[in-house]
Amino acid sequence: MDTSDIPATPATHVSTSGPSVSSSSGSSQRKERGAIAAQACDTCRNRKQKCDERRPQCGTCQKFKLECNYREPQPTKKDKTLVEILDRIKSLEGKVDGLVLQASFASPTSTPYAGPLQHPPIYTTNSPITIASGIHGPPLSTQPFHLPQASSLAPGGEEQYKYVSSVHQMLRWPAMQQLLEAVQLKVPSLDLSVFKQDGPTTALGAHHHNGQNFPATISPTPRGHGSTAGIPSQTPNTTPVTVASLDWETMQRLAKTYFDTINLVYPVLDRESFMSDTLPSLFSTGFSEGMASTIAFLVFALGEVALAGSEGVPVYAHSGRPSGVKGGSREEPPGLEMFNEARKRMGFSLAECSLENVQIFALASIYYGTCFSPMEFWRMTTSASLACQALITSNPSELSSPRGDLIRRTFWHCSILETCLNLEIGFPLTGLEKIEAVVGLPDFSGPFSEADYISNQGSHFQEHFASQIVLRRLLVDFHCILSQCSMNPSSGSNPVSFSQISGVAGFSTITITIHHLALQLEQWRGMLPAHLRWEEESPGAFPSISPNMLSETIYSSASTPISPVVGTNQSSSAAATPPLMFTTDLDAPPARYPYGLDIQVALLRSRYYYTKYLIHRPFLYKALHFPEAMTHDDAAGAAECLKACLKWPVAMSPTCRHKRLVPCQFFFSQNFLGILVLLHMSTTAPILRRIRSTLCGERFEMDAGETVGLYLDWLRDLKSVDNVTAWHWSVAKAIYGLEE
Repeated sequence: MDTSDIPATPATHVSTSGPSVSSSSGSSQRKERGAIAAQACDTCRNRKQKCDERRPQCGTCQKFKLECNYREPQPTKKDKTLVEILDRIKSLEGKVDGLVLQASFASPTSTPYAGPLQHPPIYTTNSPITIASGIHGPPLSTQPFHLPQASSLAPGGEEQYKYVSSVHQMLRWPAMQQLLEAVQLKVPSLDLSVFKQDGPTTALGAHHHNGQNFPATISPTPRGHGSTAGIPSQTPNTTPVTVASLDWETMQRLAKTYFDTINLVYPVLDRESFMSDTLPSLFSTGFSEGMASTIAFLVFALGEVALAGSEGVPVYAHSGRPSGVKGGSREEPPGLEMFNEARKRMGFSLAECSLENVQIFALASIYYGTCFSPMEFWRMTTSASLACQALITSNPSELSSPRGDLIRRTFWHCSILETCLNLEIGFPLTGLEKIEAVVGLPDFSGPFSEADYISNQGSHFQEHFASQIVLRRLLVDFHCILSQCSMNPSSGSNPVSFSQISGVAGFSTITITIHHLALQLEQWRGMLPAHLRWEEESPGAFPSISPNMLSETIYSSASTPISPVVGTNQSSSAAATPPLMFTTDLDAPPARYPYGLDIQVALLRSRYYYTKYLIHRPFLYKALHFPEAMTHDDAAGAAECLKACLKWPVAMSPTCRHKRLVPCQFFFSQNFLGILVLLHMSTTAPILRRIRSTLCGERFEMDAGETVGLYLDWLRDLKSVDNVTAWHWSVAKAIYGLEE
């Protein structure tokens, strides 16, 4: 075989495309120098010789029968910001401790809610309230809303505050049930008895969910719009990718796309080893039934999803606005042929206790998530968590191996997803949280490729991931504090009577508790690095960073079709006030950011507002069911909850224009339905209307109108590809009196 016909592999590219060697001897010596040990043992360090880094004993120590000790790696300058983020976990968690004890202290008796609410005229239930002009969305319904009598709910004040962590539990509130009963005739699939008997399955639409059984073979002409890869005809690489067409260029393109997007949001694979070792090896020897081949096909499938989700043909258009779901179809999503190849091989490594086994389940769950298959996403996520436990429990020394940090990253990826599924859907935890202290925190140590260095400079994905870990741990702490008096401690979503915390004397203690939690959450936001931080009242603004954020050089190195340029035609005055990173104008051409930057930023901010909304929701329960007992602190808390509902960046452009790449879409769909219901009720319940007009700020009405338009558009957009969201849409459509 003529060697000239062999495609270039990463190894050959290094030798042919790299910079030429200088003629100076010093430069030549630097080029020929071997790799420096990432972490030499003390013996080799003292002897100033190369260490092979084998554990528990390196070759030198084993040869001379010496004790082999490794020091803890010291952070480099580029690591310091990440280490600081991780260190803040301890300081924030320490401040959460003891909040329940503080709640037992006596507090001043709260006075009835007065002040500003008594001065403006009280809205009547027949007063028209419409969405601000120019905002997409229908007028809000003005149907009168009659609150149930407090005496019919519970004696005294024992049930004036209730905490629930999920929307399907919130929809069981008496006020919510009354609203749903009013629209039940308009929603044939709305069975209120299901809420009481089977909340989680209602949340996922499982009562009419037949599973997402993707075809084992791909039709010659893909159904729906576009090709299997979902690339428009005017762009290159329009031919659907098949196993037969997997040449070296295609493998590199799909893998690079995956690592430039999805792996930055879910950092479960090591780019350097995959691109330098796994990919060339598979190209040379061919695909087998082994785990390396399985992982490769999953990477290729997700690479196709990333291309299609950003550049593909929208699955449909509504009133001339193209869908944010791009590529493939509901029956044949992008990357399906590659995913089927992975599914054929997954059974061969089903019971392996290895990092690769965990990665396979994690990547499969990510793929199902991009295809809007929540039940399958949950099943694979649970499998990944259980496999991760098996790996760490059966071989804890792996945490000290060179791949230990990658195991930690995969562990926290699983943990974050588990928390979402548990708090919002009510699915049980696998026990992963019990070994958090054993696993420790990731610091992205180890081999670091130049491509990852560049992508981290452009998106700060390491710090985003670390900040997600901190926020997730704060959320779990908050949930535990608010759930301590649950009647069923084993369930994380049962209602809690805060009177058991505060005692018979007044309810201001829960106000104090939530106030402390809110301070911790605000401290988390304030302690973020400047390039991740944003102003509380501007969820769509650019981060508070240097003008380099808007520099064209950051966004112009478009090495893949999904790394386009953000325009920077800004005047000097505009540079002082950076433009919005996210917009509510869904008809405007979306801005485009490399390395999934908008997804990472939107995800971090949206989960912050979700946490804030969640911990203040007990005040809305009281406002809806015990308005006569509201105090000023209660009203202020309800106002904070309403403001936290507004304009989550994941629902804004450009992030909503590539929904396949947004993690846990069903999580946001369900919360958007809950927020739409609450915003509607805030226009019909007199106490909430007064709070809206007096405590929520001057921009609230306009922002609320924009929010309703965004969230309705999100549900409408996903209803054709997701049974669960179709149910959400039917309820929201009936409440807001919309037509198809």
